[in-house]
Amino acid sequence: MRTKTVSARVGLEFYERVKAEAEKRGETVSDLVRRALERELKRPWWRFW
Repeated sequence: MRTKTVSARVGLEFYERVKAEAEKRGETVSDLVRRALERELKRPWWRFW
């Protein structure tokens, strides 16, 4: 599978919360963020307007 790096600016407190959650789950920050984005994009965006 080919991959592409994507980056985003987030506040330090948010990053620390994500990092702590990833460590608790035994995964990387990248894996946690990737799954969250995939889950979010599966939801029809028009239902939230």
